[in-house]
Amino acid sequence: MKKKTIKRVSAIIILSFITFLVRPTYTPSINGNKSISKLVDIKVGGQSQTLSIRGTNKDNPIVLFLHGGPGLAQICYARKYQSKLEDNFLVVNWDQRGSGKSYSFFMDKENFTKNQLVEDGKEVIEYLCKTYGKDKLILVGHSWGTELGMDVIKSDSSRISAYVGVGQVVSQKEGESVSYEYAIDLAKQNQDRSAANNLESMKDAASKDKIKATLEKENTIKKYSPFKNDINITKEVIKGCLFSPESNGLDAIKYGCGNKLSAEKLWGTNNEFNLFNDVKKVDIPVYFCAGRYDYTTPSVLVEKYYEMLQAPYKELIWFDNSAHFPQYTENDKFCDLLLNMKNN
Repeated sequence: MKKKTIKRVSAIIILSFITFLVRPTYTPSINGNKSISKLVDIKVGGQSQTLSIRGTNKDNPIVLFLHGGPGLAQICYARKYQSKLEDNFLVVNWDQRGSGKSYSFFMDKENFTKNQLVEDGKEVIEYLCKTYGKDKLILVGHSWGTELGMDVIKSDSSRISAYVGVGQVVSQKEGESVSYEYAIDLAKQNQDRSAANNLESMKDAASKDKIKATLEKENTIKKYSPFKNDINITKEVIKGCLFSPESNGLDAIKYGCGNKLSAEKLWGTNNEFNLFNDVKKVDIPVYFCAGRYDYTTPSVLVEKYYEMLQAPYKELIWFDNSAHFPQYTENDKFCDLLLNMKNN
């Protein structure tokens, strides 16, 4: 009897695990005759990639989010922060090539470059505008996604009505310098000589081990920053991967694989990114959302760039109770900004 019980329990565990791995994924429905709520896989640059498209009225303007990272895909967790937007926009989250639900175990890793992701972004924009009968859409980038966003605009802004940069990357080299100095100062202020020495040695050798150096810097800032209310994005991703209907066990595995691959292939490949030199003028309205305590992509550089940028309309919005994720930590303020853009 005991052996039979063990076999049954083992079978249930195995069956449950298999079910978790391959259970169907979906995004919850929205009431209304004109509402839309779906996950869709489309061919982008020759590879299947996943979009989440949600809104109470498909005739509303489109907002496309470019997630950060690279590799920090957000379909698995973003929905909880966008209900107010869904009432007024067609909200699209795109898991970029090699990230989240768009990761493929058989993908062409040689073609996994920033330039390819920029081309992918342009193709996604064209697909959305044609599919939903729009001339243009609002483009929102966060962190790494702001690099893609500005590169898309530099290439072709004809399908973009306005751009919102959240945690805007301005200059990789200058931003890294400011960020490291801030982390070192925090470590010294808190008498953590070990962290300060490690960061001093890594600062100049960061390109040799970009991932380790960046994590050391970010962990020091998180540990000693006077701002303690930032979102724990790691927990958001884990909860989303494990429990959201948009994700199953296989997606969770793909998320981890994609995050690792993105770090290996894309971190440290954009050291020459410098908006001060490369994008001094744009032909669309731009909005920069800057967290007062953001030293991941230092807001002091965003303010400096904002002052020199020429644009038909520009606005710098400070989020005084945020660091690198103001769209989440001050979600109402962020959503209200987009609503004002729609109404104006």
